[in-house]
Amino acid sequence: MAKFVIIGYGSQEDYDRTDVAVRDQAHAHDARLREAGAEMGVAGSPVQVRNHNGTDMTVKSGSFMSSALPVAGFTIIEAATQEEAVHIVSKTPCAVAHGVVEVWPLQESP
Repeated sequence: MAKFVIIGYGSQEDYDRTDVAVRDQAHAHDARLREAGAEMGVAGSPVQVRNHNGTDMTVKSGSFMSSALPVAGFTIIEAATQEEAVHIVSKTPCAVAHGVVEVWPLQESP
């Protein structure tokens, strides 16, 4: 099985305008993913770390990536293929509540 990093983006406003029954189904889906071993969490406030040439570490508040929607959370799942991973995450809260979900294959580093 391959691992995939899932990044969910979505606003509270869009979440709130989604039918409660749809949201409840999405949260139940997430609960099943957790029970199956997915690692899942809500995004906190990030910091950027740089250490150019290993001699000058700097830390700056805020994200480096930018997006039209705020990052809502992260998940690591296992799936046989990227297509299967897409199918799995298509039922998560960010996907159904007017947000977007990215599926990144997690490749082992050498």
